[in-house]
Amino acid sequence: MKIKLLAIGKTDNKQLIQLIDEYQKRLKHYIKFELEIIPDIKNVKNLSEVQQKEKEGELILNKLQNTDQLVLLDDKGKEFTSIEFSKYLQKKMNSGLKQLVLVIGGPYGFSDLVYKKAQGQLSLSKMTFSHQMIRLFIVEQLYRGFTILKNEPYHHE
Repeated sequence: MKIKLLAIGKTDNKQLIQLIDEYQKRLKHYIKFELEIIPDIKNVKNLSEVQQKEKEGELILNKLQNTDQLVLLDDKGKEFTSIEFSKYLQKKMNSGLKQLVLVIGGPYGFSDLVYKKAQGQLSLSKMTFSHQMIRLFIVEQLYRGFTILKNEPYHHE
């Protein structure tokens, strides 16, 4: 299985970029992983929230293959402990899934079309975090999940 993380807009914080890169390198020891950035939409000041979500939604859906499983990182999604998340990842791998696509949306979330296409929603917390920080959190949690599955000394209960 391969995991692709799609995110709207670039990260401009150098420290965050370094940390995300570090966890991406670590993660590659366990699974094929790709972080793909979808550029910010131009002239958003002229668009309503709905129009912005629809434009971002089109860009997200254009990145998908027919066999991909789309899971949205969304504050209304299912919450897991790190151990539960590792079991979730194991189930996805056991199912024969080719590619799991996790998506971090734009500032207003996702369009209705993206919600309809998604096969699931995950929440990392009930709190709100910047979209740039969520990138680090999900890559770290993926890494943590795989170290749990391999019984490696990273996660402590």
